[in-house]
Amino acid sequence: MEQPIRILIVEDNVIIADDMQSMLEEIGYEIVDNVIVYEQAEEVLKTQQVDLVLIDIILASDRTGIDLGKHIRENYDIPFIFVTSNSDRATVENAKTVKPNGYLVKPFEQQDLYTSIEIALANFTYGSGGDKAENQMSQDDVPMSNSVLKDSIFVKKQHLYYRIQFGDIQFIKADNVYLEVNTVDKKFLVRSPLKDYLEKLPKTKFYRAHKSYIVNVDHIDAINSKDIMINNNLIPISKDFKEFIISAMNS
Repeated sequence: MEQPIRILIVEDNVIIADDMQSMLEEIGYEIVDNVIVYEQAEEVLKTQQVDLVLIDIILASDRTGIDLGKHIRENYDIPFIFVTSNSDRATVENAKTVKPNGYLVKPFEQQDLYTSIEIALANFTYGSGGDKAENQMSQDDVPMSNSVLKDSIFVKKQHLYYRIQFGDIQFIKADNVYLEVNTVDKKFLVRSPLKDYLEKLPKTKFYRAHKSYIVNVDHIDAINSKDIMINNNLIPISKDFKEFIISAMNS
């Protein structure tokens, strides 16, 4: 199931915040909430699913956006971007201490906002955001990568990154420099080597069935000596994978 990126805006200037929300919704992002102080943001993070946070450094409270950035780093495994009118050396150096995934200086255009979000999502390494997140990833045995988020992977389609549940991916086919990611009812093109993409997926479900295919074993409907069938698609398999599947069925 496709899900748009869910963004939390933390900005104490209501006019700017509303303008940002309009820009983001026009592009296709989903706004989880639009808040003005640290405490409100903390509550939203506790109770809502958030994929990325846009944070003004100067907030209408004693705690600053940098304090919020530190809180996110220590407790959540999501990227955040500072959105501020301050670009002086002291502010930048202070902001760097919490390792933001972007730094956007006001005023900015819609394209600037979009580009900053895209780059932050593409470059963020899920699983490195804090001890809590690292422990959770270890327990679930999900490989860390710059695309993985808990039980999902981000796949780019047109100008947005969509979250695809691992369980919805049926198989992945290599086609020249692109991969064709097949879900139950959709296909996505991804530019990546097949081997590298396999490393981003849960090792207990996804296997290299053939030099050109990765399959989700939960979706195998039938098997013969040369192929497996997934959702009426015949997929060639290697001898090793055939032996692996037969052994798994008989165990």
